[in-house]
Amino acid sequence: MNLSSKKINPLRRFKKSAIIIHILYHARKEPVYGSWIKKELEAHGYHVSDGNLYPWLNRLEISGLLNVEKRNVNGKIRKYYSITDAGEEHFRQIQDYLNELFKEVMDDK
Repeated sequence: MNLSSKKINPLRRFKKSAIIIHILYHARKEPVYGSWIKKELEAHGYHVSDGNLYPWLNRLEISGLLNVEKRNVNGKIRKYYSITDAGEEHFRQIQDYLNELFKEVMDDK
């Protein structure tokens, strides 16, 4: 077995999780749609393919963290995602965890 295939990149894994947090954050503020989320993530330096973004949105919906509403926009159906009550609770838990983590790692002297 090649040991280099077992290496992990902690920053890459952290950023992947941060994308999910970003999605929940914005869906919490207002209903959002996929291409808008993609542009928002790109503005923060994330490069997410449609092949990754839409499965994540689908899994968040299946997990009960996002609702989806189909709207007709200029003759095309667009899915808008908004956070559910369960998603709100999960997001608050993430905030608590991030606060604790931030205090620990950033206040380390």
